[in-house]
Amino acid sequence: MKATLVEDLSWRKLAFLLKGGAVVVMPTDTIYGICGSALIKKTVEKIYELRKRTPQKPMIILISSLRDLKTFKINIAKKDKEILKKIWPARISVILECQGKKFEYLHRGTKTLALRLPPNNFLKNVLKISGPLVAPSANWEGETPAETALEAKKYFGKRVVYYNGGKMINQASTLIKLKNGKLEMIRKGEDWQKLKMLKLKKQ
Repeated sequence: MKATLVEDLSWRKLAFLLKGGAVVVMPTDTIYGICGSALIKKTVEKIYELRKRTPQKPMIILISSLRDLKTFKINIAKKDKEILKKIWPARISVILECQGKKFEYLHRGTKTLALRLPPNNFLKNVLKISGPLVAPSANWEGETPAETALEAKKYFGKRVVYYNGGKMINQASTLIKLKNGKLEMIRKGEDWQKLKMLKLKKQ
């Protein structure tokens, strides 16, 4: 497959590419990600291969609304749902329990998924058409995340589509765990200050 670098592609065409199973390096709400449909197992496994990612480690999933939780058979308590409404949209990824066997290729045996509802309007519009996307950083595991689409080519060569969104220099998202109304900080990143209004569970 020939490497394709595009910057004049409309968000709608990009969304349909992703929905159809394409793997695309593109800007997310934090850093460049290597993105693909979370609902297509073959696409997810290709991203694991391309990133040289540890097979047992789940990837963060971008969603367009709280309704997407039902897609993954995630049932949460009412108080947890209210907390999510206060947190999202934000550059905060939340780990929730996912017991369904159907999505073992996503939770990799952990029976949890990390999801994020991004504040970026471009990304939200894409997600409304593409559906949920796995979106790990655009680099091989353990290497430096790409800051541009061209930089990502040194990792993935001609095997993916590259969407040029300029240079991105941000931190990764904040990562927290939510259960029974309690939050546990796993990784402090973008937008972590937003959590100051909520009580954090301490280990």
